[in-house]
Parts: sequence; structure tokens; C-alpha cells
Amino acid sequence: MLSTTTSQNAGQGVREITLGQAIREALAEEMRRDPRVFMMGEDIAEAGTPFKVLSGLVEEFGTSRVIDTPISEAGITGMGVGVAMTGMRPIVDIMFGDFIGLAMDQIVNQAAKVHYMSGGKLKVPLVVRTTLGATRRTAAQHSQSLHAWVSHIPGLIVVLPSTPYDAKGLLKTAIRDDNPVIFFEDKMMYQLKGPVPEGDYTIPFGVADIKRPGNDITIVATSSMVQIALAAADGLEKLDISAEVIDPRTMYPLDRDTLIDSAKKTSRVIVVDEGYERYGVTAEIAAVVADGAFYFLDAPVKRMGAMNVPVPFSPALEDLTVPTADSVMEVAKTLCGRV
Repeated sequence: MLSTTTSQNAGQGVREITLGQAIREALAEEMRRDPRVFMMGEDIAEAGTPFKVLSGLVEEFGTSRVIDTPISEAGITGMGVGVAMTGMRPIVDIMFGDFIGLAMDQIVNQAAKVHYMSGGKLKVPLVVRTTLGATRRTAAQHSQSLHAWVSHIPGLIVVLPSTPYDAKGLLKTAIRDDNPVIFFEDKMMYQLKGPVPEGDYTIPFGVADIKRPGNDITIVATSSMVQIALAAADGLEKLDISAEVIDPRTMYPLDRDTLIDSAKKTSRVIVVDEGYERYGVTAEIAAVVADGAFYFLDAPVKRMGAMNVPVPFSPALEDLTVPTADSVMEVAKTLCGRV
């Protein structure tokens, strides 16, 4: 299934902007559209976050809607759950995804459960924006990709954009959704440029995007690994191997049909994710593909994730912990019998 947007895109201009600019644009447009939308987090107002993604928003919306908070992920997220239950639409900024451990009770036991435990009478339209990704030289406590944690929990929507276009459209959908959404942005991709339509558009959850069609092998990739997969596909093309690259875009809901249909077409699949390979996203997606396309597969589904080690501070060692275009190419060549 290819990219889907609302009909509001018709006739709009398209610009090349960065992923960080696309995030900021989505937030500004949604705050102008709906006065119930506001943001709170550490260093988001005056500093604009350590990544400067939110720079300038406090000047437009003021400190009552772009709120600098104390250093308490549990407190910030708890307040977000409370105000969401009473009619507001908060966006909580957790500076590094590694810190969501401090807010897991609020996310897992409160936000994810309120609608169910109230018999549908209450809802939590909360967005938790946070980051993932290694290779920024920030060591073991600021470099993990922990999206598998929350993908495990019923009641949560989990989003991983890989392009500026996807980031804007998916974030708008997240803000408008009545369910709690955990929105992961790869901190190494904020400067990635891509085409983004001007004005309003949304991307539905649970719709994977075929970033590149192919016939010989399917590479399912998430977040920054989509760019790695596309680079690998370019290299494989020179070897006459046609790789299809699919970005699920949301871990939950997961577009099982698109993944299975691609596996049936190509008969070989690699799943690439920057989270830890052990008990991770790659295992879930591989199981979905193996279950749905078993009789069409010519080889076992291969998984590629982060090494099962704390992320090193050393650049030389850190770069070895996550999949690369070259390593994806080597696995693809083996599956296609080109060793």
C-alpha cells in the first residue's frame, strides 16, 4: 500500500524542508487550529529542546502553551494524562527515549488503561514525543531505541516516522487522535531533507509505505533504518537484485497485509530495526511475515537489529552496534544466493 494522504493535499505547493522543520510546522499548525493543544517538557520553550526542533514556538504561543517544566518525566507525563482526561490535548516532550522508563507507570498503567477501565467513558488524547537512535556519541543512557517497550502494551499507538513528509502527516494524526500516542523521532534525522506539502494533510495510522518497489527481496525497515535500507537497495540494484523497501510507519497498529503481500511477491525478507534485536520489533515483524507467508518463502526471514550490548561512547565501537547499508547488503546477497 503506497503513501496515503487526505485530499487536502490537492493543489498545494511542495517544499524541501528538514524533518525537524516538518515536526515544528505540524505542531504550530495544530496549535493554531485547536486551542486545546499545548506542549510541556524540559527545555522546550526558551531552549527549543536540545535539538532546537521547537525553536520559535514560545514566541508565537507564549509560555502558557509551550511550558518549560521541572526535570520530572513522571510528573510531566502524569500531568499530561490528567489534563487529557479533562478535555485538553497535551503534547508531552520526553527529551531522550531512554527516559521513558521514568514515566512507564503513567504511560503503561494509566494512559493505556483509562479508556478500557472506564468502560469507554474516559479518553486520553495524549501525545508523548520522544527520541531514539544511536551514533550521536551520547553513550549508553542517551542512545537506545526502546520503541518495542511501548509497542507491547495494548491501548497505545506507536509511531516511527522516517521522512519529513511522514513526520508532519503522522504527527498531525497523532494530535487529533483520541488515544494515547507515543511518537518516536530519530535524533540523527532532524536534518534529513525531503518534500513536504504546504498546509494541512494527515497520514492514517496502520498504513505501511512502500518506499521503493522491488521483486527479489523485501526489506522491512523502521525509522532511520529506512534510509539504510534504501541505500542498501541502491547497492543491490547494481548486482541486479531488486529490493522492495517497506516502512511500517506505525508499530501499532501494524499493517500486516502490506508486509505479507510483499513477502509473498519476493519470497525473501529482511527486517531491519535500530532497537535491540533480542525480544525486539524485528522478532514481531518476522513472526507476522512467517505466519502469513510461510508457504511462499524461499528462505528464513532474517532479522537485523542493534547488538545486545549497552551503546558504547567510543565512535568506532558505537558504529558497529547498529545495522549499516553494507551489512544489510551482505545479508540480502546471501538470501538471494549471490555469495
